[in-house]
Order: sequence, then structure tokens, then C-alpha cells
Amino acid sequence: MFTRINKLQIALPASTFADANAAAAVQELLGGKFGEMSTLNNYLYQSFNFRGKTKLKPFYDLVASITAEEIGHVELVAHTINLVLTGTTSPGRPDSTPLHEGLNKRNSYFFIATAQTALAGDSMGNPWRGDYVFNSGNLVLDLVHNFFLECGARTHKMRVYEMTNHPVAREMIGYLLVRGGVHVLAYAKALEIATGVDITKLIPIPDLSNSQFEAARKFEAMGLGNKLYTFSADDYRDVGQIWKGTHPESGGKLEVVFGTPEGGPIPELRELPEEFAPGISAEDYLEIVKRLQRSAGFKA
Repeated sequence: MFTRINKLQIALPASTFADANAAAAVQELLGGKFGEMSTLNNYLYQSFNFRGKTKLKPFYDLVASITAEEIGHVELVAHTINLVLTGTTSPGRPDSTPLHEGLNKRNSYFFIATAQTALAGDSMGNPWRGDYVFNSGNLVLDLVHNFFLECGARTHKMRVYEMTNHPVAREMIGYLLVRGGVHVLAYAKALEIATGVDITKLIPIPDLSNSQFEAARKFEAMGLGNKLYTFSADDYRDVGQIWKGTHPESGGKLEVVFGTPEGGPIPELRELPEEFAPGISAEDYLEIVKRLQRSAGFKA
């Protein structure tokens, strides 16, 4: 089972300007082949279908723990897209074409389908695909795939970082570069234990340290590149048999955290009358309040 906490894994900064084209690029980090929806669902199905959970418990605990973190990564990228889109259009009467800005943006779905919020798709508007999931049933093969998947995801984050200077996008990408680096190393260490081959010698892929990205440096300084979260207070404790020792790049001591990151607030999205969202007027709201009071047994 999963427990949901009403926080993001980090606090995102307030958006100072809208950039719908940047939001379209960030969509790749959500619903692209190497996006967070892919990492989530790869590990989710591998954890569901894992054979020999008891005998190979440290490996199962690793995949299961990273699965839970990836749910939060999907959430974080989606909220980033929402904030980067905020302010693209302004309210107006229908005949004044208040959504005219949408004509000149790369992804018109933002304006037609989702009221200027995140899509379950990539940077070109293609929907996320279930066949991005790789689950062979063979532990070593799946771990090799996961290592490759995380390296591909890291590459795409670096490229999108270089495409936009939007502060919300860069804050999110900086954090995910650090956390994705943890996952790269975790799968490399798991492969070394399973096969005896030191995959950590390949790190980093691409051959560029997170310290080269300003938005990532503060998260590295906080030690987040050395922590692996279980996202459970009691379960998945055998992950410590894999996540131990020192970081091959920073030399920092690797630490298992039995729980979750401290987190930050969920952003509040303002109403968009030009998108009919959420479509509740002040009068409607007052009626809703009255109904809620009546259902709770209070006199209106």
C-alpha cells in the first residue's frame, strides 16, 4: 500500500514569469521515454512482479523504495509545469480571444485540454506509452536496464536545464539531478553485488558532475546525494545491505533514511476564468459551503 503526504519533496520557488514553451520542454521529463512516469512505472511493475522477494530481499527493497520516491518525482515535475505555465493568459470575454497566446505556443494541448496544467505526455505532445515499461523477470537484466534508464533520464534533465533559465524549472531539475544520481549509484552498487562487476567506475554518465549545475549544488551541499529514502518507517530496511560505504564521486558516507524527505508545500493554483477552471463562481461557492454545513449537521 502507499501513504500519500500532502507535500512536495522540496519547496518550489514562486514563478516570476510564464514560459509555456519551457513548460513544453519540461514535459519530456514527465512523460517522455526517460521521464519520471517511465522510471516510476518501470520500478512499480518490477516490484509488483519481483520473484524471490524473500531470498533476494535487499534487491526487492531497493526497487520498492525507489518506486515510492518516483511517485513523488512525477508529482514534483507536474507542479513545476503548472507553475511555469502560470500567467500565460489573462481573463477576458470570449470574443476578446483571451486564450490567443495559446496559438503561438509549442503545445496547444495546455490551452485546449488541461486548462494550462501538466499532461501525461512528452515534449512533443505524444501520450506516455505503457511499452516504455521493461520488466523481464530476470534480476540482473532489470537492474542493467534501470541503470541505463536512470542515465538516460539524467541526460535529458541536463539538456532541458540548458534549454531554459526559468527558476522553477531549474530548481526542480537541480534537485532531480541529485536524486537521480542516487538512483544511478544505487543500481550500480546492486549490480556489483549481484555480478561482481564494478559498474560504479562508469559514473557519472554523461561525464559531468552535478556540481557544474548551479541549481544542483545546494542539494549536493545538503548531502542529498548520499541519502537513500525508504519512504516507509518500518519496511524495506534491508536496502542498507546495498546502500552503504562511500560515494565514489564526493567521498561522502552513504546513509539510508527510514522515512521520507522533509518536503515542501503543494503550490496553490489560482482560478483561470478564461479556461472555465475550476468553474465555481462566488455564488456557487457559498451554496457549496451551505451544503457542507448541512451535511455536517450545522445550521446554515
